[in-house]
Amino acid sequence: MKKNKNAAKAGTSTAEPDELLASRMVNLALDLREVDVYAELPEALKKAQAELHRAIRKCLQQKREAALDEALEMAFEEDAQAYRVLRAQIEEMAGALLVQRPDEQGNAPAIEVNAFVVPLFVHTKGGLHPEQCFQDEHAFEQLRDSFKGGGLESRKASVVLVAHAYHLDELERIGYCQLNGMVHEAMEAMTKKKPPAADAIARSMSGWPPTHFAPDDSVMELRFLLGFALKTMDDPFYQIPQKEAAADRYFEQRAERFRKWSQDVMPVLKRCLVTDGRAVQIDFLYQDLFHGGKEAAVRELDMLRVLSEIQQSLEENGTAPEAASAIIGPMETEDDDVLRISVRTTEKDAEIGSVEKTVSRTETVENAIADLADGLNSVGVQDIKITRRFDADGAPTTVRPYSPR
Repeated sequence: MKKNKNAAKAGTSTAEPDELLASRMVNLALDLREVDVYAELPEALKKAQAELHRAIRKCLQQKREAALDEALEMAFEEDAQAYRVLRAQIEEMAGALLVQRPDEQGNAPAIEVNAFVVPLFVHTKGGLHPEQCFQDEHAFEQLRDSFKGGGLESRKASVVLVAHAYHLDELERIGYCQLNGMVHEAMEAMTKKKPPAADAIARSMSGWPPTHFAPDDSVMELRFLLGFALKTMDDPFYQIPQKEAAADRYFEQRAERFRKWSQDVMPVLKRCLVTDGRAVQIDFLYQDLFHGGKEAAVRELDMLRVLSEIQQSLEENGTAPEAASAIIGPMETEDDDVLRISVRTTEKDAEIGSVEKTVSRTETVENAIADLADGLNSVGVQDIKITRRFDADGAPTTVRPYSPR
C-alpha cells in the first residue's frame, strides 16, 4: 500500500508550532502565578493547570525541548512569578513519572519514579581521575543499597544508581526531554524483566572537562551521584503529616537519617572515587530531586566563592572578621540582577574589598541577601547592613541595618 504524501504533509502542517505552544504555556502560567501552592485550586484554575500539564507532557513526549526553552524565556521576560511557576511545573514533570499499573490482583496502585541527586564536594590532592571512578563493583553495590538501608528511601522502594560521578557540566547538558527519557528508562529497568537499552542514561555520562592539576595541588571538586527511586504513592514512609509540629519532626528525622548515612557511607564512597589510596574528604549536600539538588549545589558553590574572596580581602588588609562590616545590595546593571557585597572596616568605614554575585532566576533578591548574610555570619562578619542600591560608582545609597528573616 502506497503512502499518501498529501496526507503526510497535511498531518505535519497541523502540528502546533513551537512559538504558539510556548505562548500558550506562558499564558497558562500567568493565570496560575498568584495561586497558593498549598491551597485548593478553584475549578477555573484547575482547568488551567490541567491544560498546562498537557502542554508540558506533549513537549516531553515529542522531545520538543525548543518549545520548553522558548516558553521559559518568554515567561521570564513577561513576569518573574509566572516564570517560577512554569519552571517548577516543567522541572517536576521532567524529573518524575506517575503511572498506574495493575498488579496480580487487578489493583492499580499509583507508582512514581523520580530522579534524584546527591551533590558532593570532594577534596583531594591532585583532583579526581575519571578512570578511577566506580571501578570497585562491590563498593558500588554497597553504595546503591545504602539508600534503602540508611533510610534515605523506603525499604519497599526500588533504587537505581548510575555508576558515575557526574560533573556539573554533564548535568547542565541534560535537557528536560532527555531527563524525562532517563526516568522512563529507569522505570523500565525496575519494572520489566528484560528492559530495553538505557540510551538516554548512557548519553548523560558525556564526560568531565579536562583538568590540569598537579599531583600536590589541594583540589575541591563538585560531583553528583544520580539515581532513580520507584515508590508507591501510598507508602507511609513518604507521607508528610498534615500538622505542622508533626511535619517538622518528620523532616528533622529525615535530615538526621541523611546526616548518619553520610557518615556511614563515607568509606564506601571513597572506594568508588579513588583507587590509588589517596586521602579523600567529602562534604555532602542533602539528597534532593534532580533540579532542586543541582540548583542547591550551584548556589553553594557560588557562596563558597563569595566567602573565599571576602576572607581573602580581610586577610590581605589584616582585618579580623569581627572588626569588619558588610553592606549588601543590588547594583545598577542592564541585564542580570547582581548583588554587591562591600566589605569594610568597622572603625573607619572604609571599603577594603567587594564581591559580586548574580541572583539566579529561581531566587528573589530578598532571599539571596538573606543567604549572603547567613554566609557572612558563618565566617565571623556580624555587622551587616543593606542598601537600596549601589550606584554606578559603587557607592551605597539609603543604608540601614540588616534584620534577619
